[in-house]
Amino acid sequence: MADTKASEWVTSFLGHVLAFTGKVWIDGTWTIREDCVRMAEARGAVDWKPDMSGRVTLLVHGDLASQHVSDRTRQYSKKLILADSLRRSGKPIAIIDGQGFADLVNGYPARNRKLLFAGPSEVLVLPDLGEGILGGPLSTRQIPAHDPSELTLNLEALDRGTAAHEATVAALSRMLERRGLLPQRPGRHAPAFDLGWTDDDVVNIAEVKSLTGTDETQQIRLGLGQVLDYAQQIRLSGLSSSPVQPVLVLEHEPSHPRWTETASSAGVKLIWGPAFGK
Repeated sequence: MADTKASEWVTSFLGHVLAFTGKVWIDGTWTIREDCVRMAEARGAVDWKPDMSGRVTLLVHGDLASQHVSDRTRQYSKKLILADSLRRSGKPIAIIDGQGFADLVNGYPARNRKLLFAGPSEVLVLPDLGEGILGGPLSTRQIPAHDPSELTLNLEALDRGTAAHEATVAALSRMLERRGLLPQRPGRHAPAFDLGWTDDDVVNIAEVKSLTGTDETQQIRLGLGQVLDYAQQIRLSGLSSSPVQPVLVLEHEPSHPRWTETASSAGVKLIWGPAFGK
């Protein structure tokens, strides 16, 4: 069965029957429908239809990235109107754009687009908070084994491979879910922060640092630098017009109280497990 987890995301092509409105704009290139069909079927799509038949579960509108769809013949908008009508009636049909199609091809979830009809042949795409930064529900990572004989250590990768790090990520995720917030992975073009979430009108991006068996000062300094760099990359890229809050998440409370003020002075929110301020 096709997966539309949390109704806001399409997590894969698996089980979907697709329909298209035409060519698809994929990462700066117009791609014809036949090539899109081949890509989708190679990743689990079961079929495609030339029109909005009752079997269609995923409509791909290749030009929704423009945020505004208008055509006098209604060739494009009528499919969107029908898909939206079917969705409102309870049929599990998703609508994605070219960016979402490219995300699915690359193994990332795609946003199930929300539409607003401004007229009989005009469709507006409603932007989502965190678009371009957050890339869908967070997936559980496997903890790799590290070879202690390695001469060169990538401290960031090494930390992400520890059980303490992953336990902290999981605990923070559970806390967010209890608050009704969705912990998310980075988007395909976003920097590699550990997880993010939206709260009110703010996009939070978090770097998690374990402290067990490590140099605490080194870990906190490393984490502050990483999350500040991620936030600056996002600002420079123009990925988001929304406020971005960098968050440093520690496994437990640091031994010295200076770190809260140090983080705050740099614009970073500092939290730690196991209660995360609750």
